[in-house]
Amino acid sequence: MKHILSALFMICIFSSWTMSQNRPRNLVSNPDRQPKGKQSPEAEPTVPKEFIIGPEDVLSIFVWHENELTNKVTVRPDGKIGIPLLNDVQASGLTPRQLQENITEGLKKFIAGPQVSIVVQEIHSQIVYITGAVTRPGVHTLGGPMTVMELLVRAGGIAEFAKSEDIQVLRKDADKPRRFRFNYKTYSEGKDYQQNIQLQNGDMVIVP
Repeated sequence: MKHILSALFMICIFSSWTMSQNRPRNLVSNPDRQPKGKQSPEAEPTVPKEFIIGPEDVLSIFVWHENELTNKVTVRPDGKIGIPLLNDVQASGLTPRQLQENITEGLKKFIAGPQVSIVVQEIHSQIVYITGAVTRPGVHTLGGPMTVMELLVRAGGIAEFAKSEDIQVLRKDADKPRRFRFNYKTYSEGKDYQQNIQLQNGDMVIVP
């Protein structure tokens, strides 16, 4: 009887061990240990070279081999950013390239051959609005020169039922509102090209 019980006990032990070996294993127990290549980096906005930095824009300042100088900063309402060693630096009104050159020149007094890079992470200073009968109404970044037609394309085009001959551009110019008319139909026919004006920061395009 003892031999039978011992045999049954050994069979149970062996079965349990076999099942544990056949279980799927979690090869990555700690998500922080996953290969970095699998992680999705944050998307950065695509900005043209002539983009003008403004208040509330978020910039990443990289200084090669100088970790204490590498930082993410937000342009203050006064148009300046804080940079170690340089204190306040004017950023608003400059392109990223111009700001890079100014910071590089300033750091030469403290660092031999500084290599500086500027990356625009977020744009909050220059925007235009489009509302009405378009595919993607809302706020769009005005990162560089943009016409009414270019904004319509970015917004996915006008709807089939839109009154395309009476598109309006509203602009607050020196505290005085102005209104411009854009006739999509005549423009598409190759007429009246001058109506396709350059948009400015804060313009609102209405597609009825």
